[in-house]
Amino acid sequence: EIGPKKSIQVCDQLGLSIKVNKLTKYQFDQILKIISQNYLVDSELKRVIKRDIKPLISIGCYRGFRHNAGLPLRDQRTHTNAKTCRKLRYVSIRSS
Repeated sequence: EIGPKKSIQVCDQLGLSIKVNKLTKYQFDQILKIISQNYLVDSELKRVIKRDIKPLISIGCYRGFRHNAGLPLRDQRTHTNAKTCRKLRYVSIRSS
């Protein structure tokens, strides 16, 4: 993902300091070119993340178990928080 820090780095490489709505087509194409060359985005990033998680699940370590169960990994509280990550795992599809 391209966050605030990486976006500032990309703009510094191009020497841009203008707002997005003032960008020309050429500048926009330059930004896309730099992002595609230097950073992982979209399906490539998802593939790399899945590749990193798969060994954790296969060896059965704590982080792998938490990934598999859809729970938070890094010592977050689950008694009152983390409802959204648990809710998304159990989506039921009703057939009528």
